[in-house]
Amino acid sequence: MVFSSIFFLFTFLPLSLLIYWMSPAKIKNFTLLAVSLFFYAWGEPVYVLLMIASILTNFVFGIFIESQLIKEKRAVRRALFISAVVFNILILGFFKYYGFLAENINALFNADIAYSELPLPIGISFYTFQVLSYVIDVYLGKVRLQRNPVSFALYVTMFPQLIAGPIVRYSDIESQLEQRNVSASKFGEGAQRFIQGLGKKVLIANSMGALWDITQAMDMTGISVFSAWLGIIAYTFQIYFDFSGYSDMAIGLGKMFGFEFMENFDHPYISRSVTEFWRRWHISLGTWFREYVYIPLGGNRCSRIRQIRNIMAVWMLTGLWHGASWNFVVWGIYYGCLLLIEKMFLKKLIDDAPAIISHVYCMLAVIIGWVLFASRDIESAAAYLGVMSGASGNVLVDNAFIYYLKSNAVMLVISLLFSTGIFREIFEPEEISDKIRTRVSHSAAVILHAFILFMSTAYLVTETYNPFLYFRF
Repeated sequence: MVFSSIFFLFTFLPLSLLIYWMSPAKIKNFTLLAVSLFFYAWGEPVYVLLMIASILTNFVFGIFIESQLIKEKRAVRRALFISAVVFNILILGFFKYYGFLAENINALFNADIAYSELPLPIGISFYTFQVLSYVIDVYLGKVRLQRNPVSFALYVTMFPQLIAGPIVRYSDIESQLEQRNVSASKFGEGAQRFIQGLGKKVLIANSMGALWDITQAMDMTGISVFSAWLGIIAYTFQIYFDFSGYSDMAIGLGKMFGFEFMENFDHPYISRSVTEFWRRWHISLGTWFREYVYIPLGGNRCSRIRQIRNIMAVWMLTGLWHGASWNFVVWGIYYGCLLLIEKMFLKKLIDDAPAIISHVYCMLAVIIGWVLFASRDIESAAAYLGVMSGASGNVLVDNAFIYYLKSNAVMLVISLLFSTGIFREIFEPEEISDKIRTRVSHSAAVILHAFILFMSTAYLVTETYNPFLYFRF
């Protein structure tokens, strides 16, 4: 079940909200837990058992780790902590990386390890990182032990952010599990934020995704250089509006149920460096790796050699987190190298350069990165980059490029504009000047969001193309 579906919008969500708001305060957590388990079981009836097993195991691990702290048995406590981390990594590794690992061992050593591609449990990368944050923080004494199994299960399974984030650390939501503000005004804010995300995903991301799919289907020996650039630019917009739209919907749904989730995107395409880009893109993932991998490895407070090691380790893991394929590993190494180069050599040059120059540099680097990310394998990525660079000898412009550019010109301009701060200025008038605020009435905001909801619904009714890129993670 996806948020951008007719069933979710007009059946599941209204019923869930009705049941939740009618429930007494004492059982709201239980109600939302039941709704969330139903949501997950709708698409993953078997793997919901895996999720429940993960919840119970990590809940018990937390209790045991805390009990050894009281008893001051450090060795036992440390052993329990390591066991918990290994357990979670093994579960994620088995379902996500076993086939990839077996395939490569067979290729390297001429082995014959039997394997089959298992269906990837939806959202396993996200909820595994969430339970790991809980176990780690309990071990470090940063959070209190959660003794209520319902509250802990709700933290792991909460459907607004279950399948694609943002990754919610336990420390960020600990107090909200016990007490939260549920009000009509907060509900209204959440509804508006949800509709904004729905519009970004359905009206913009899907349109750009269709153009990218057309480009991918073209013969790489016949596609023009400009067509290749048009296709990857379309994908650049698709993945941003797809994922940030989903994050907006998750944050909005959280507000509708009384929760506050962290922001996951901050207009990354206005960045002037790759370093800035990754401070603005998928913020919850970057925060997780910084807190639980980079800093424990030593962060910046160590020798230059170890800093390089730390950054490359984080980015290789970031690549692998996104998928079990060598193109994701190369994608991670690519960004690790770029960040190191900026950190050691280019920072002053970027800071001193005209904004347009540094922005163009950043976007070129990001677009090249998306080729690695979007391709099926390294060979496909290399072939596509060869066309983009002109090294493959393909023609510069063809009729296909002119046709698809004209056909998608309006959506490309809309995508460009809405990837900047203009989106915030339109939908969040409280954050702009008093002069503009006076022109944007409450009624106008309601009409605008109703229009977006109507157009999104019309699209979903009439069109079948509705992919969600981050389901595979």
